[in-house]
Amino acid sequence: MAQEDKTQALLELLISVSREIASALDLRTVLQRLLFAVLQHVGGERASIVVIDDTGKPVDATIVYGRQLHEHTTQQLKDTIERGLAGWVVKNRKAALLQDTSKDERWLRRADDEIEQTGAKSAICVPLISRERLVGVLTLVHSAPNSFNQTHLELMQAIADQASIAVLNARLYTESQRTARVMSALAEGAEAMNSSLELQDVWRRILNQTMQALQVETVGLALTDHATADLIFHAAAGQDAGNIPGRRIPQGQGLAGLVIKGERGLVVPNVSADSRYGEADKFAGIQMRAVVIVPIQSQGKTIGVLEAINPVSGGFDPDALLVMAGLGSLAGSAIQNAQFLEKLQSAHSRYRELFEDSVDPIIITDWEGRVLEANRQAVTLSGFTKDQLHAMSIDQLHDVSWNKTGVSFESLKQKACVYESALHLQNGGVVPVEVHARRVEFNEVSSAQWILRDITERKELDALRDDMTAMIYHDLRAPLGNIVSSLDMMNTLMPNKDDTLRAMLTIASNSTGRIQRLINSLLDISRLEAGHQIVDQQAVDPTLLIDEALRDVRPNATARTQTLEKKVASVLPLIWVDVDMIHRVLINLLENAIKFTPVEGRIEIGATTNGQSVKFWVKDNGTGIAEADRERIFEKFTRLRGKSRSTGLGVGLAFCKLAALGHGGQIWVESQPDQGATFWITLPVAQKKSTGQLKRHTGRLTLKPTFTESQE
Repeated sequence: MAQEDKTQALLELLISVSREIASALDLRTVLQRLLFAVLQHVGGERASIVVIDDTGKPVDATIVYGRQLHEHTTQQLKDTIERGLAGWVVKNRKAALLQDTSKDERWLRRADDEIEQTGAKSAICVPLISRERLVGVLTLVHSAPNSFNQTHLELMQAIADQASIAVLNARLYTESQRTARVMSALAEGAEAMNSSLELQDVWRRILNQTMQALQVETVGLALTDHATADLIFHAAAGQDAGNIPGRRIPQGQGLAGLVIKGERGLVVPNVSADSRYGEADKFAGIQMRAVVIVPIQSQGKTIGVLEAINPVSGGFDPDALLVMAGLGSLAGSAIQNAQFLEKLQSAHSRYRELFEDSVDPIIITDWEGRVLEANRQAVTLSGFTKDQLHAMSIDQLHDVSWNKTGVSFESLKQKACVYESALHLQNGGVVPVEVHARRVEFNEVSSAQWILRDITERKELDALRDDMTAMIYHDLRAPLGNIVSSLDMMNTLMPNKDDTLRAMLTIASNSTGRIQRLINSLLDISRLEAGHQIVDQQAVDPTLLIDEALRDVRPNATARTQTLEKKVASVLPLIWVDVDMIHRVLINLLENAIKFTPVEGRIEIGATTNGQSVKFWVKDNGTGIAEADRERIFEKFTRLRGKSRSTGLGVGLAFCKLAALGHGGQIWVESQPDQGATFWITLPVAQKKSTGQLKRHTGRLTLKPTFTESQE
């Protein structure tokens, strides 16, 4: 019967405790009511409860002495959980009964436990476990040893089991309320910060939101100097804030330097007691008591710090660091957006300046061809006013090359194009222009940009070049031909015994031959650049072309004690070429090799075939060609400058390239500096077989062919 009464009494007690604490959701209220119930029903003089989160860290605590609540510090909580009896209970997840605290090492002895003060005590500590989650530790202390027994321990455990769910619910409710407050503060901050894109205004809004959310006396905003990595305060608000802007903190110094280095915020509740606080953290006119500093981050990079100084209430709220960290992240995005806008505006301003100050006329049109904008040079050159230009279309201003742009500019939308045209002037005249057209973004709209470069001077130079070409052809070529004929006749009439005169005649013949080749190459360059087709083509044996070229350059090679070597496949097909033109190509390549090969060097010329084309090569062991010059050397009037200075007009390789391409072949060079160079040229195999005979005439091959269809 006694056991039933005892059980009945325990049930009534648990029901009473459950009612007492279940009627509240506020965590502090629940904890206080639970402690008062424990002291009332179990006994003891003081009780405490520490609430633990899901990671095992203490998040709150309440201490009761009799009927009075006592404050606790963060350090006290930390010591209790790490080294005290409550810490042992947390680690082992089971209750503990201490009959005499002076004889148990699990008890954390404080100054209060000395014999001359309160002395030894008895204590009970039990875990609060709900749904297999440790949510807290409940401790009951009596001032006299041996005041508690196993019955008290069982009663405490029963109360803890009953109360644990209420403590968990209250903790979760408090956390949700705190999260809601933080989210509300951050939402307000985000709305305020992002309502402007002007950088100074963004800074002001960040500071105002920080002061409002944390209730502090002063806030400051610093950004990292990209050049020095120092922190420079750009803006501040609150008491004595005028002393902060312009303040520079050297890289890595002070509390702000620690935040930048660790990329996470810190709270200093009492700067005078923190050894990390130093001269770098001080601001003129501000007596700093407490501070929160967080990094301002954008796209994963720390770009500055946000600093909140001296809470008005005397201490920072537990959520201060969380709120500040969120504001720092929002500030980073807002600042970056404002900086992007500044850069965009600056770029747009520079574009407008370049647009207006360009020496070339620039027209912007939509994709219907209507003129949207024109710069000063377009107005000046065309003679139309801006209003007149805005009423025109691009095809009224110049002759559009529709095959380049597409009929509806569809090709221009994909890639830029260049072509020559004529700009129509207001006075009825025209100006030759080179048009550079491409797609651009104009006022955030896809548009077309037309640069109309005046090429009047270039056209005049082209005309002068054409006149010079005609002059070379008519005034030099014919007299030079007479000289060549005269030299041939003199060679025939000269006595064989006069070796000196014959040697001089040979030199004159070789020199006039080189002049003839240069003149013919200049004329061919002009024709090929103008797009003329090569019409005087014949089927010729490539081996004979090589032999003729070697014969013409051998005197130069012999004079430099150089070795000329021929490597040709045993059987090569005929090639379909302009004989004289390809003869000159091979001579140019050989003469270049002789020029850039040292004395007593070796030069090789050869040919092979794949059935579709014949590939020639000329290889030397000279100075070689740098990679950057391998394309440039085929341009007109280009001469490389190196250890040995070359002479000449620089048209030989340009002619070789045009001749190879004109025949449907290719030309390129392979080389390494100081390791020689190899020039390659491919030419197509003849589609017809010649039955004529090849013979020498004035130093070059001629052919009188009769053709039959080839059998491939």
